[in-house]
Amino acid sequence: MTAYEKLLLENKAWAQEMEEEDPEFFKRLSALQTPEFLWIGCSDSRVPADKITGTQPGEIFVHRNIANMVVHTDVNLLSVLDYAVNHLKVKHVIVCGHYGCGGVKAAMSNQDFKPILNMWLRNIKDVYHNYMNELDKITDNDKRTDRLVELNVVEQVKHLAQTSIIQRAWKNNQSPHLHGWVYGLENGIIKPVMEMLPGTSIDRLYTYDDL
Repeated sequence: MTAYEKLLLENKAWAQEMEEEDPEFFKRLSALQTPEFLWIGCSDSRVPADKITGTQPGEIFVHRNIANMVVHTDVNLLSVLDYAVNHLKVKHVIVCGHYGCGGVKAAMSNQDFKPILNMWLRNIKDVYHNYMNELDKITDNDKRTDRLVELNVVEQVKHLAQTSIIQRAWKNNQSPHLHGWVYGLENGIIKPVMEMLPGTSIDRLYTYDDL
């Protein structure tokens, strides 16, 4: 049996188990999607949003990319954010990074990862640059990496608040609540590192007055 055939077999077993536990599960799920959360996480296969939060299908709307970035020119991310906030009416947006992130480690190096990855990792390098005075004082490389993981999450939450999508929702609906979390691969525990309530003041340069 090939690896992908095993996935299909496991899918059938899972579907059967779900129907046995709740015969109306798939009928109910197919009729309506009302998640309360948008999860912006890392693409790392070790950090599945549903598994680490104990949630079921339909409870979390998910977007993942390398190092859980919120880039203001990323149309993919912005379309997900727009849909989640304005159509699904999520009440919380969570940016979740994880310690030991390969994308963060790569951004800390001077290695050439070729054009596309270099372009993406540049966004993380900019975060390092913003906090260079703090990070360069950390002599242990693993601890420095972990701190950059935390600071990167903080910056991505700030980037969310700088979008007109979030600011308009804050003005009109008093939601969503923004969260920055970091997941520990070694212990499975999520650490909150950032929080922004609707209407939180942000840098005047990034504020839209005519929403």
